Amino acid sequence: MYFRNQKKTALDVSFDEPIETDSEGNPLTLIDIIAKDDTIVDDIQQETNIDMMLRFVNEIKNDRERELIILRYGLNGNEPKTQNEIAKMYGISRSYVSRLETKILKKLKKRFEHEADTKHSY
Repeated sequence: MYFRNQKKTALDVSFDEPIETDSEGNPLTLIDIIAKDDTIVDDIQQETNIDMMLRFVNEIKNDRERELIILRYGLNGNEPKTQNEIAKMYGISRSYVSRLETKILKKLKKRFEHEADTKHSY
C-alpha cells in the first residue's frame, strides 16, 4: 500500500526543486523558469495601440497635416525628420511646424482616448 501511494506522488513536481544549473553552476528551479517576465499581453496591447494610431494618422483628411506627422515621426518606412527639416520642405517657420504638430497630436490623442473608452464600455 505504501509503495502504491509513493508511485502516485512520484510524478508530482515541486516548483522549488532544482531541475538544472545555470552557466555559473547555480541551481535553477521550475519557478525560476516559469516566473520570467512574461510581457506577451503588454506586447500585444502595444502592437494594437500602434496599429490603431497608424490608422488614425493615415485617416487624417488634411494632406499636409498627415504628411507632416508621417515625416516627423518616420512612419510608413520614412526616416524621422526634424521640425527644421520639415519647415524648409514646406517653406514655413519651425515654430509653425511645432504648432501644427502639437495641434495634430492633440487631435490624435483625443481620438485614441475616445476609441479606447468606446472599446471598454459595453
